[in-house]
Amino acid sequence: MSASAATSNISTSTASTGGFKKNLPLIIGIAGLVIAVLGMLVGMGGEHPTSRPGVSLLLGFSFWFAVLIGMLFLIQMWYLFDAGWSVIVRRQLEHMIGGFPLLAGIFLLVLFVPMLVSDNTGVMWKWLNPSQDYHGTPISEDALWLAKSEYLNASFFYIRVVLYFAILSGIAALLRKFSFRNDHQPNVANVSAARKMSALGIILTALVTTFAAFDFYMSLSYHWFSTMYGVWFFTVCMRTGLAATILLCNYLAFAGPLKGIYRQPHNYLLACLSLAFTVFWAYISFSQYFLIYNANIPEETFWYNLRELAPNGDKSQWWYVSLVLIFCNFFIPFLMLLFYKTKVVIKRLLFIQVWILVFCLLDLYFNIVPNKVHADNPYGYDIVPFLSGHIFFDLAAVVGVGGIVIWAGLRSMQKTEPIPIHDPRIQESIHYSE
Repeated sequence: MSASAATSNISTSTASTGGFKKNLPLIIGIAGLVIAVLGMLVGMGGEHPTSRPGVSLLLGFSFWFAVLIGMLFLIQMWYLFDAGWSVIVRRQLEHMIGGFPLLAGIFLLVLFVPMLVSDNTGVMWKWLNPSQDYHGTPISEDALWLAKSEYLNASFFYIRVVLYFAILSGIAALLRKFSFRNDHQPNVANVSAARKMSALGIILTALVTTFAAFDFYMSLSYHWFSTMYGVWFFTVCMRTGLAATILLCNYLAFAGPLKGIYRQPHNYLLACLSLAFTVFWAYISFSQYFLIYNANIPEETFWYNLRELAPNGDKSQWWYVSLVLIFCNFFIPFLMLLFYKTKVVIKRLLFIQVWILVFCLLDLYFNIVPNKVHADNPYGYDIVPFLSGHIFFDLAAVVGVGGIVIWAGLRSMQKTEPIPIHDPRIQESIHYSE
C-alpha cells in the first residue's frame, strides 16, 4: 500500500467516525475531574484535613504523566536510532504528547486545591509548610528537613514544576512541529532537525523524569531517599507508554485509520520492547529493595516498613499488595511475553498490555498512597489502608485525566496527516516485515 492510498483510507474513516467521538472523551474527562476535586473538597474540608483525598487526583495525573513521558522517550529513541519500522507508530505518539500542557493544568489542581480547601500549603507535601508538626516534631526543627531545606522549599519547588512542564511541553511541541511541517513542506532538514532535537531532548527528558519522581512522589515521605527512585519511575513510564501505544495502534488499525498499515511485525517489535522493560522494572525494583534491606539504615528502611507492617507489627494490606506486584507486575507478563504467540496474536497481546497498565497503576498506588496518619490507638498512628472509600475517587481521577489526554490526542489527529507521508522511511515502515 502506498502512503497516499493509506492517507485516503484514513481520512475517509476519520471523517465518518470522528464527529461523535471527538468530544466524548472531553466530557468524560471533565466529569471524572469534577468527581475527583469534589473528593478533595469533602476530605480536606474538615477539622483535621488529610492528604488522602488529594492523592486520588495525584494518582490519576501520575498514571497519564507516566504514559506521555514514555511516549516521548519512544519518539526520541526512534529518531536517534533511525528506526524505519517505527515511523507510522511515531506519528500516533506525536498526537498524544500534545497533552503535556493539559497535564500541567491538572497538576495545578493537585497542588493548589488542597491549599485552598484546608488553608494549609503542606497538606500533600508536608515540607511545603515547615511550621506544621510532622509526627510530633515541628518540620522547621526537623534535622532531616533542615539538611534538605535548600532543595525542599516552596519557592524552589514551584520553579522546578514550571521548568518540568515547560521542558516537556517545549520538546513535544518542537518534535510535533518538525514532523507535521514535513507533511506539507517535504524536506529532509525537518527529519534532521527532529533528530538533533531528540539528541538534546532525551537528556532533558531523563533529567525531568528523575527529578519529577523525586519531587512529586519520593518527597511525599521527605525523610526517605533512594538514588534509584528516578530509574524506577522511568521504567513505569516506559512500560505504560508502550502498553498504551500498542492499545492505541491496534485500535486505530481495527477502527480503520491504520487498517492494513499497522500490522503484525509492528506489534511484535513493540511487544519485544515491552518484555525488555518488564525485566528492567523487576531489576530496578529488586535492586532498590535489596540495597536498602542490606544497608539496614533506619532513614531508608522505614519506607518499606510502612508498606509491610501495621503499627502492631502484623502484616498490613500493603504487604499483600507487594506480593501481588511481584507476581502480577513481573512474573505473569514476563512469562507470557516470552512466547512468540503472545507478541503476535492480537487478543493475547492486548490482554497482557491491559494487564500491565492495571498493575503499573497498582505500582503507583504502592509508591504514593501509604503514609502515617494520626490515630487514637496505643501507637498514636495508623497506615493509610489500600482498600478504602477513596477507591471511587481514584478511579474517577484516572478516567478523568485519561479523558482529557485522549481528547487532546484525538483533536490533534483531526488537524494533521494520519501518517508522515513524506518521511524518508515511510515506505519501509509500511512494508516492514519480521
